[in-house]
Amino acid sequence: MGKFWLCFVPLFVAVDAIGVLPMFVGLTEGLAPSQVRRIVLQSVIVAMAVGLVFLAVGKAVLSLLGIEVTDFMVAGGAVLFVLSVRDLVTMEKVQRYTDPESLGAVPLGVPLIVGPAVLTTTILLTNEYGPLLTASALVINVAFAGAVFRSAEWLNHLLGKTGAKTISKLASLLLAAIAVMIVRKGIEGIVRGPT
Repeated sequence: MGKFWLCFVPLFVAVDAIGVLPMFVGLTEGLAPSQVRRIVLQSVIVAMAVGLVFLAVGKAVLSLLGIEVTDFMVAGGAVLFVLSVRDLVTMEKVQRYTDPESLGAVPLGVPLIVGPAVLTTTILLTNEYGPLLTASALVINVAFAGAVFRSAEWLNHLLGKTGAKTISKLASLLLAAIAVMIVRKGIEGIVRGPT
């Protein structure tokens, strides 16, 4: 069970459902409840599909390109660090998007729920803990994001704009620390060489 949480927490931080919440509220403002429910369902299905497909083929693609996992750890950790720092210093993650027909798929499903940070984290966790634990953690995190969006009105009222932004910034800081750890492990693996 301990390994599951080691998979779950980095993905929870990378998905950042609470941080995306204010954007979800802004994007769905003025839409009928039935439209919002459909958008939430669409976003969860698209995010899960993209995440699981990437989990299944990501390692094979790396192998095909001749990229070692330690190389990807350094590159992926650096990308995660840049993304987390960007989220720390900017106020918004996405511009307003108004097409309710595709809103659930883009930008909510991809890249807000499953974006570069989640995809990079998924490959790194698959290497560390295996595909089954990583897939389970990914599915639960995406489902949690869907639950957060379904409870958007209540949660937004409870947290307020400042509370949601604070949680998002803390999540970005934690993601930056995880990124540094991934880079460190990658460099250690390169220095040790093949075992």
